[in-house]
Amino acid sequence: MENAAYVGLSRQMTLRRELDIVANNIANADTTGFKVEQLMVGEEIGERARNAFVRPGVSFVLDNGVGRDFGQAPLSQTGRSLDFAIEGEGAFFTVQDGNGQAYTRDGGFTLDPTGRLTTKQGKAVLGDGGEIIVDPQRGPISVGADGTISQEDEVVGRLTVVRFDSLGALEKSGDGLYRNASNAASMEATDARVRQGMLEGSNVNPILEITNLIEIQRAYESVTRMIENTTDLSRRSVERLGRAS
Repeated sequence: MENAAYVGLSRQMTLRRELDIVANNIANADTTGFKVEQLMVGEEIGERARNAFVRPGVSFVLDNGVGRDFGQAPLSQTGRSLDFAIEGEGAFFTVQDGNGQAYTRDGGFTLDPTGRLTTKQGKAVLGDGGEIIVDPQRGPISVGADGTISQEDEVVGRLTVVRFDSLGALEKSGDGLYRNASNAASMEATDARVRQGMLEGSNVNPILEITNLIEIQRAYESVTRMIENTTDLSRRSVERLGRAS
C-alpha cells in the first residue's frame, strides 16, 4: 500500500509544478514575445516500498523539465518607429547581456541618450557590426524586411536576426531573454522578416490554459483522495491485525 501512496505523491509533485507553469502562462498572456510553456512528464522505474526484489518495479511520475512552443504569435500594429516584430518561427533578435549574447522576440526597443538602440532594460541591440547607433537629431529611422536600418536614406546598421538548429539549446534568463545553454552555433535567419511599427504578442491561448488549470486541480484532488483512501486502508488493516493478535 505504501507503493500507491508514493506513486500518488510523485504525481502530486508534478501536478504542483504544472500548476505553476500554467499560472505563469496565464499571467503572461499579454506579454510581448512570450512563448507558452508546458511540463514534460516522464516515467521513472523505482523499487517497491516492500518486496524490493520483486520485479517489475513501481512506475513513478518524473519531472522531465519545461518545453516551450516557439510558434508564431499574432502581430499587432503599434505605429511606433522603434517597435519591431519578427515574422518567422524560431528566429530571434540578438542583444548584449553582460559578457555574452542573449536572444529575444520582444522588439519593443528604445534609444539611450547616446543614440544606442537598446531593449527596455537598457541592453544593447546588436547588428552586423556590433551595437547600433543612430543620431537622435536626424530624421526618423526606417527598417527593411531584412533588418536594415536607415536614417535619411543612409544605412546605419542591420539588426542581427538568428535562429538555431535546435531550439532546445535555449534557456530562459529573464526579461524575455534566452541564452544559448549549449555549444550550438547560431545562424542568420534569412527567411525571417522584420516588421517595423509592430510587436509580436504572446502565443498563449488563455481559454486553453484556464481549461488546463481546472484539469490540474481536479487531478490533484483525485490523487489526494487516492492517497487518503490508501492511508485509511493501511490504518484499518493494522487495527484488524492488532485485534487478531
